[in-house]
Amino acid sequence: MDANDPKVTRKIRKYIMRIDRSLCIGAATCVALAPKAWVLDKEAKAVILDSSDQESDEALLSAAKGCPVAAITIIDNETGKQVFP
Repeated sequence: MDANDPKVTRKIRKYIMRIDRSLCIGAATCVALAPKAWVLDKEAKAVILDSSDQESDEALLSAAKGCPVAAITIIDNETGKQVFP
């Protein structure tokens, strides 16, 4: 998957979410905290779901913060500043 693939990088309201699949260890904390945004694929790596916009901004941020290897990056779409990590 390339970095522009919507399963890897997606704009959701004020955030741009990105998963670094090379860091992902399949802990599934993101899935537990934001199940409409994340799922593990057949490689046991996280991908962003089309339904991710159904999760609140708080849930998306919590999922990123819950990742034990900080594989999820969140950027403020308006300022371009990294929100997490």
